[in-house]
Amino acid sequence: MKNNYFLSILSAALLWLAWPPIPYTSILLFIAFVPLLIAVENIIRGDYKHKGRKVFGFAFLTGVIWNTASIYWVYNAMNAFLGAFPSFMISLIPFTLAPLLMGLVFRLYYQLRKRNSILISFMGLVSFWMAYEYLHQSWELAFPWMTLGNGFANFHQIIQWYSVTGVYGGTLWIWVANILAFLWYWQRKEKIEVYNQKVLLAIFGGWVLIPAIGSFIGYSSYEEHVNPSEVVTVQPNIDPYSKWGPISPEEQLKTLTDLSQKVAKLNTEFFIWPETAISGSNGINEEEFREYDQYQTVVDFLEPYHNGNVLSGIESYVIYQDQKTITARPIGNVFYDSFNAGVLVDGSSKLQFYHKSKLVPGAEKMPFGKALTILTPLFKHFGGTTGGYGSQAEPSVFYSASGIGVAPVICYESIWGNYVAEYIKKGAQFIAVITNDGWWGDTSGKDQHLQYAKLRAIENRRWVVRSANTGISAFINQRGDIVQKSSWWVPTALSQEINLSEDLSFYTKYSDLIVYFSFITGLLSIVLMIVRKK
Repeated sequence: MKNNYFLSILSAALLWLAWPPIPYTSILLFIAFVPLLIAVENIIRGDYKHKGRKVFGFAFLTGVIWNTASIYWVYNAMNAFLGAFPSFMISLIPFTLAPLLMGLVFRLYYQLRKRNSILISFMGLVSFWMAYEYLHQSWELAFPWMTLGNGFANFHQIIQWYSVTGVYGGTLWIWVANILAFLWYWQRKEKIEVYNQKVLLAIFGGWVLIPAIGSFIGYSSYEEHVNPSEVVTVQPNIDPYSKWGPISPEEQLKTLTDLSQKVAKLNTEFFIWPETAISGSNGINEEEFREYDQYQTVVDFLEPYHNGNVLSGIESYVIYQDQKTITARPIGNVFYDSFNAGVLVDGSSKLQFYHKSKLVPGAEKMPFGKALTILTPLFKHFGGTTGGYGSQAEPSVFYSASGIGVAPVICYESIWGNYVAEYIKKGAQFIAVITNDGWWGDTSGKDQHLQYAKLRAIENRRWVVRSANTGISAFINQRGDIVQKSSWWVPTALSQEINLSEDLSFYTKYSDLIVYFSFITGLLSIVLMIVRKK
């Protein structure tokens, strides 16, 4: 049994070493699950009681160690909003919830093995894993940060085909490679040959190398269609812990305009400012924004730039006469919603707002808010709501006066491949990620967040312009190369000519087809699990 603990921990260590931001180590993902599969096989074939529980337990152990080591910085982010003890409790969601689901996946695999061949059982294992990852990006506790396909963000040259499959193609690539490696190793260890060893090794090599080599060829030969636009991204480097204290909204805005002017050209079309860059002492009323000094400051700043637009994060609110949304809070005789939002300001009086949709569970919204409406009287003591920020259901595209469409992706939203693809379908010609990663401190969280943006560039073949308050701000081209990036905790602005695109990749058009196919094989696996053989 001690050997099984070692194998479980070894898998966790390999997964952690393979995970961004460590460059090029992602190739370890092709064998990272092999030790855990060996431990599970030892249990299945061993003389143990409660085998299903043990399989669940070892998979859970691997998941807890891997997740905690890779996303330890979550505690920093929660602590900024909630304090030490609440942030510790909420941090348990990503640290333990995903491992619980991982354990359930392996438990179902064990159940399938009891009645079916190992190959059919592996089909079920992969299908159940895909379902777990899709669930973990779709439900109220969504946190798709650790989706397996994200692991190749540190070696994007070998995943150019994500423009067809998205990150779930990477998940499938990893699992099939691990299964082939496990079968080869187990047969060698047990001195059996149910499947020809040379054939297994050849299939493993082809499965890993053919997509990688094809990707390298595609990466080397990829050429962007020339359709230039001059863009500036700004990193004001304002300590998030003091931005509502000694730093006034006016001072913050002056920092943004001064940095922008240092690198701007007369033909600059977009200035990208980070999350919550525009704020007021009590937020900004969207209906009255034109009457705020901040609005006039932005308009005055844009005057020298004929086609200039400012895309900025903004802390805003909207007032209703009645409770139109579940997140609306009472104030006097009316209700209001607060938003973590984006705004596009140009030289005209036209304004466009986007309200962040993918809110951080616990920090920005209460999970399962609709189910908790019965608790509304209780929550009146905490601001009168069962949630935090308001949101909008679907992404919306900002359009400049010249017709250029841009995707205003706010922070956490950049992890969702299928959600970002919806912006592109609606006409976005480049992606702007506005974020404030300063809550996490100088941890690997900010580096992982940057790396994941490369995946969105490849999936949709769009430039990504990233504006992060404290870093890392960057320009990423259509094949995922970081063309320019800032340093951490340095006030700066970067200027870059990017290429706009209107073409739609296969992934943009059809999204996560692999997941939908895995649902079919998953349902078939459940049937095979239930139906008794004669």
